[in-house]
Amino acid sequence: MKIGMIGIGLMGHGIASNLVKHGHQLTVLEHAGNQPLDALLAAGVTTATTPKSVAANAELVILCVTGSPQVEAVLLGDDGVLAGLPPGATVVDCSTAVPSSTVKLAAAVQAAGGRFIDSPMTRTPKEAAEGRLNLLVGGDQEVFEFCLPVLRCFAENIAHVGAIGAGHRMKLLHNYVSLGCAALIAEAAACALGDGIAPEVFVDVLAKGGGGGAALERLRPFLLNGDPTGLKFAMSNAQKDLGYFTTMASDSGAAHRIADAVQATFDQAVGQGAANAFVPELIPLLQKQRA
Repeated sequence: MKIGMIGIGLMGHGIASNLVKHGHQLTVLEHAGNQPLDALLAAGVTTATTPKSVAANAELVILCVTGSPQVEAVLLGDDGVLAGLPPGATVVDCSTAVPSSTVKLAAAVQAAGGRFIDSPMTRTPKEAAEGRLNLLVGGDQEVFEFCLPVLRCFAENIAHVGAIGAGHRMKLLHNYVSLGCAALIAEAAACALGDGIAPEVFVDVLAKGGGGGAALERLRPFLLNGDPTGLKFAMSNAQKDLGYFTTMASDSGAAHRIADAVQATFDQAVGQGAANAFVPELIPLLQKQRA
């Protein structure tokens, strides 16, 4: 299939590599935020200078950008995807986005003669490179089934969670729970370490009880060895995702008091200059606040 892709960052690079491995013809957008393209270019990937030209010959266009403002700009700009999208082509948005924006953008794609699904992902750049992402897909069943062979090139688990926007809604629910658990454990760790409890004791007791789970395992390397790469997710991205969650909750009239507190924690971390630090590095920042 002829595929265009925009957003060759930490996650997008792995997606692109696996698309090429499975024989698809790939064109990617040249952008300063891309990871190095040398290996992709050597594998036959071509580049384009505008989203319009990325879309021009594509049967399917994959977006893997930061959030709703970037998706809107990439799709709707003067040289955006919609300016070049062939009739009947499909847009797959793998970004993390506000569902209300997703629904509006899907309508714009459909009005331009295209099709749309939202397909945000969970897991990390490691699984992206291995072709083992989890995808949460929102959209019509027919469009989902058309895209499924492509999605299987870079995903291990694919869930069709509902209509357009449901994928992004489920992603925000997932990230709120994931980041909320990590923030809670980080705050507990800062308290424990400040009161003389050894990190290995803290980890061992939680792991054998109600504190065990994915969040603790991702923080474990930092607590025991100072290695933050167990959760390679920037504080600024956590701040964004929590903001998107509270916006979604407000839009639907749902409670979000706990989410507000988690967001405030990441807001403070970013305000302390840790925007590009990984989430496990929240622990020493919380220790400093105690001091």
